[in-house]
Amino acid sequence: MATGRPTTWATNGVVCSPHYLASQAGLRVLQEGGNAVDAAIATNATLNSVYPHQCHVGGDMFAMVYDPRDGSMTGLNASGYAATGQTAEFMRERGHEEMPERGALTVTVPGVVGGWSALQERFGTRDLSTLLEPAISYARDGAPMSAKFATYLQSMRPRLEEYEGVRNTFLSLNAGVGQPLRQPGLAATLERIGNEGRDAFYTGSVADEIVSTLNAGGSPMTLDDLGRFQPEWVTPISTSYRGYDLFELPPNTQGATALLMANIVEGWPTTEFGHTTGAGVHAWVETKLRAFAERDALIADPRFASFPSDRFLDKQAAKRHRDEIDLERTAGLRTPNDEGDTVYLCCVDRDGMAVSMIQSLYLGFGSFVMAEKSGVVLHNRGRGFVVQDGHPNVIEPGKRPYHTLIPAMLLRDGKPEIVFGTMGADAQAQVQLQLLLGLIDFGLDPQTAIETPRWVSGAGEDGAPWLRVEPRMGEETIADLRRRGHNVVVGEAWDSATGHAHCIAINREAGAFGGASDPRSDGLAAGW
Repeated sequence: MATGRPTTWATNGVVCSPHYLASQAGLRVLQEGGNAVDAAIATNATLNSVYPHQCHVGGDMFAMVYDPRDGSMTGLNASGYAATGQTAEFMRERGHEEMPERGALTVTVPGVVGGWSALQERFGTRDLSTLLEPAISYARDGAPMSAKFATYLQSMRPRLEEYEGVRNTFLSLNAGVGQPLRQPGLAATLERIGNEGRDAFYTGSVADEIVSTLNAGGSPMTLDDLGRFQPEWVTPISTSYRGYDLFELPPNTQGATALLMANIVEGWPTTEFGHTTGAGVHAWVETKLRAFAERDALIADPRFASFPSDRFLDKQAAKRHRDEIDLERTAGLRTPNDEGDTVYLCCVDRDGMAVSMIQSLYLGFGSFVMAEKSGVVLHNRGRGFVVQDGHPNVIEPGKRPYHTLIPAMLLRDGKPEIVFGTMGADAQAQVQLQLLLGLIDFGLDPQTAIETPRWVSGAGEDGAPWLRVEPRMGEETIADLRRRGHNVVVGEAWDSATGHAHCIAINREAGAFGGASDPRSDGLAAGW
């Protein structure tokens, strides 16, 4: 079953995102002479206006930039930290033996606005006010609701009713397809950020409202916590894969997990297994289970806990994992699965600058807490902490939580060949592996690789493992996986639980860029 979408080939630039209006906003920036970083900021900001359940100015962001001027690969960690006074003891005193799912106690300092500012100052050619204008216009005047957003909003009504800000802002809407989605508070805040810069968010009236709203919900967040935030420029980490170099961001993201998975599968004759056969999917799932066990035990903010890179990047460590995998029967390891609501986007311009960017509220509508007048929905990234003393990822003031967000790039001979990523929380590393296999091992074109039936592995609240597959995988594969001991759950034909992936392939010889966007989203690969 195919959607009929072609790969979007163009020579001047491509923008891919999970919403057509956002992709078009980024494309206009390219057409008007902006570069890939300019386009990425405009695309991301517009997504705040048209996809507010998945990303917002109250969330975090990570980005990877390839600069053709000097051949550099640069990473940006625009994720925030826990509030002053927010310790494991503080959480336990309030009755939490583990991090809650929603509410003010799950809110860490939002990083995305600082991230936009840092990217624009270092790489941008257009000022923020220009780049934020499409987002401001859609938030102020309204953007027609997509079917996916309208459906999601209806499904979340009972939960949103409990929180005043999101209730007043979103439940007052006529949530039908094509009905206008307006966020006047957000429009005003974005306009201030465009005119005054990052300080319009981290200080002044917006910051005052964020802190007072969080304090009312029991959070110890202070104005100083917001005011001193700065994103961090980081060096991406990488591993080799069949003649390519796969780049990810270092902790506090799960990027090392994707690298370990690539190292494990590289040692197998993957094309003999088959991409979506029972034998193949079983091998990929067992790879995921072992890599996630390492991730959950070891990945945390490297400013507080050392990162044992050899456990993830060393080829011999991967071989030990591979040798212990039973290719006929699942080990039944138990690893969690969160279905995060996130946006991934990628941009390449005519000069070859490439941006891989991901931004999120974590779960849909984040913490459900909103600074209503300022129109800021706040994320629940603090849920990524644990309340277990001695754990590398235990909550501490000034510490960034473990993050699922991972933008990626594949380079060959030191230059980008594929820019890719996906939303989906714990599904992200799993979907990246499937895209890597499809694009490199099985030689699929970008759009076919994205449309290939997917799986995602996780476990329920009782710890029992499950394997969710799209029915397009086929009855034979599903039966084979069950024979190998997997608890297979059949999802939807185009299942959002398996991510919204997008990618751009760069054909340097032809001077062309091939963009692909996920039909599981409202996305568009827009090129010119």
